Amino acid sequence: MTITYDDIVKAQKTQSDVIRKTNLEFSETFSKICGANVYLKNEYEQKTGSFKIRGAYYKIKSLTEEEKSKGVVAASAGNHSQGVAFASMIENIPCTIVMPKTASPAKVAATKGYGANVVLEGLT
Repeated sequence: MTITYDDIVKAQKTQSDVIRKTNLEFSETFSKICGANVYLKNEYEQKTGSFKIRGAYYKIKSLTEEEKSKGVVAASAGNHSQGVAFASMIENIPCTIVMPKTASPAKVAATKGYGANVVLEGLT
């Protein structure tokens, strides 16, 4: 699948009410290493603390009503789980996240805090 500029614009418009516009920070260190101006995007400023909400929200927002009625299931130990759970909460659809038993308690709590049913299974 080829992603076009129009696809990117569509995704941005779809997410504009949820995704925060985050700052860019110039990195002198990486710029010197690369021999070019390098900027870092502060995606930790997103509601879920990660860029993962961008893809999760766009995918969940793009589901049909029939698909949404069936809910979503994802497996992740952290940031993706929070992105899926948060997006599901916004779209008011059932969400189950499978996380390893060794997942960070903070990540588990945050995922549950977004309304997901969390299943702890396996070690990795």
